[in-house]
Amino acid sequence: MKKIVTILGARPQFVKAAVLSRIIKEYQQIEEVIVHTGQHFDQNMSDVFFYEMEIPKPKYNLHINRLGHAGMTGQMLIGIEKILLKEQPSAVIVYGDTNSTLAGVIAAKKLGIKVIHIEAGLRSFNMNMPEEINRIATDAISDLLLCPTDVGVANLKKEGINSSNKVVKSGDIMKDAVAYYSQMANEKSTLCKDLRLEKDNFVLATIHRQDNTNSISNLKSIFSGLDQISKTCSVIMPLHPRTKIALEANSIKTAVTTIAPVGYFDMLSLLNNCKLVITDSGGLQKESYYNKKHCIIVREETEWIELVENGFAKTVGSNSLKLVEAFDYFKSKTSDFSKNLYGENVGEKMYAEILKQVL
Repeated sequence: MKKIVTILGARPQFVKAAVLSRIIKEYQQIEEVIVHTGQHFDQNMSDVFFYEMEIPKPKYNLHINRLGHAGMTGQMLIGIEKILLKEQPSAVIVYGDTNSTLAGVIAAKKLGIKVIHIEAGLRSFNMNMPEEINRIATDAISDLLLCPTDVGVANLKKEGINSSNKVVKSGDIMKDAVAYYSQMANEKSTLCKDLRLEKDNFVLATIHRQDNTNSISNLKSIFSGLDQISKTCSVIMPLHPRTKIALEANSIKTAVTTIAPVGYFDMLSLLNNCKLVITDSGGLQKESYYNKKHCIIVREETEWIELVENGFAKTVGSNSLKLVEAFDYFKSKTSDFSKNLYGENVGEKMYAEILKQVL
């Protein structure tokens, strides 16, 4: 049986991998070996996902975290190379745009192993984002690029990557995850009940991007806007460890209700029950759409431009005034969320393309 190695390191990657791992297990045509780099190491941002979503337990965990970009990527490269030499896979699968993604693709290609990049072609066109550098580098050397949208395909074409055998529009695998796990979340999560949150009567917020957490002015402005919103509507924020450190280091107090990071089922429950979403997360923008919620993006740009173009989201940067204005705009707005922006049966399509590379 042919073997693939899947490289994971961060929460969104666990969610996406759950879909594909389930399909791989069902068909039993490929052996999958999962490597967890340890990039997200908090239990509620890592271990709980494997347990809740019934993802096969990683065969390897490199426990690499709390380092700068160079140190983290370098240590991951060393660790992943050793595993690939031992496992001798036919291909490596990487997801998204993290340091784990970049380390996985470089380690594999240096050893002459094929690489499949899921969520290829996304661009923010902001080279100050570490994720943008990771995306461009990963797409440039991967063997199969599975793009979630036509925009992703077009971005690659502009960069000279347009082979029909290499670039495939597959749709967004996150859509499959939300569809599959939403009912389980409704049955298993008690978080909204525990927090006494009434449906459509609170805002769900997450902040974690370095552009926001590493800038005192950005952080203060964002939380100033959130505090203003909280005067009329409760704001609930699962607090990312990086954001918690930044708030404490800069003595920033907030009226926002902060809670510990949550597992996927609890996050889906929050999404299903909230009024709208405020975030700088790429994945949560789409999860908001799949849960029929408007989204305010606390960044100057988004890779998921179709959400903005179709009126489901707004970008406001770190400007507190624009943040409050967007909340006032969306709080009573209704939209038709039935439009199919991101495909159907995405996991199955991806699996079929992966088989072509592996078998």
